[in-house]
Amino acid sequence: METKLTVIVDNIPKDELLQGEWGLSILIEYGELKILLDTGKSELFAENLKTLGFDIKDIDYGVLSHAHYDHANGIPKFMQENSKAKFYLRKAVDANCYHLKLFGARYNGIPKDLLTDYANRIEFLEGDYELCNGVYLIPHKTKGLSWIGRREMMYRKTAHGWKADDFSHEQSLVLDTDKGLVILNSCSHGGVLNIINEVKSTFPNQKVYGYIGGMHLFNKSERHVRKVAKELKESEVEYICTGHCTKNRAFEILKEELGDRVQQMRVGLEIKI
Repeated sequence: METKLTVIVDNIPKDELLQGEWGLSILIEYGELKILLDTGKSELFAENLKTLGFDIKDIDYGVLSHAHYDHANGIPKFMQENSKAKFYLRKAVDANCYHLKLFGARYNGIPKDLLTDYANRIEFLEGDYELCNGVYLIPHKTKGLSWIGRREMMYRKTAHGWKADDFSHEQSLVLDTDKGLVILNSCSHGGVLNIINEVKSTFPNQKVYGYIGGMHLFNKSERHVRKVAKELKESEVEYICTGHCTKNRAFEILKEELGDRVQQMRVGLEIKI
């Protein structure tokens, strides 16, 4: 199956025509199908799609990786411009994600009216889901991820008060390609190694060839980043492309450890698999 991925939004701009922002959006061309993973934090994704020669109306599926603003804020624009595609979210997605700080809480979730304004265009998923032949949406299966939410000061507002985020709203998009499985997880909040192991356990007889997405390493120590690099090396994943919440400092450390196995994202980057 011919597979091409194009980075539509990332922190690193290509030039004045293809700008970047703190967010992520990737267009996947899988055979004849077009799948949009995330929409960044604004309507910039729509401008970049047009500049890159894509028509937003031609996209067949939309997928939200997790319930944060820098991946979901462009969805209303998508719904206005594309009349056919549905967006696929985890059932746990809600407008309740916050970053707790010393002096208060900052909302960092999806547009607050998104789930009601576009209820007929949204599909809520539970468990493993086959989006189309060869494309899968896989939830976290690792238990006890709320400790990561506490570490990152990421919480969800509930009727019973603050609850540490367990990232049950996060999902991996997995492509079955000629080279093996390719995992796309936009921020990897649940942990890169956990995610790789989740996919391996879901598809026990298949090779994981690639891992694409942010790794939420921008706020981590050098020791932590090198530990992630070691885990990636031992996982035998052959191709890694990372950006967004990895940021430059962590990427350079990964590059030292992984060499040519790792590539940095930027707006307009094309990945052919």
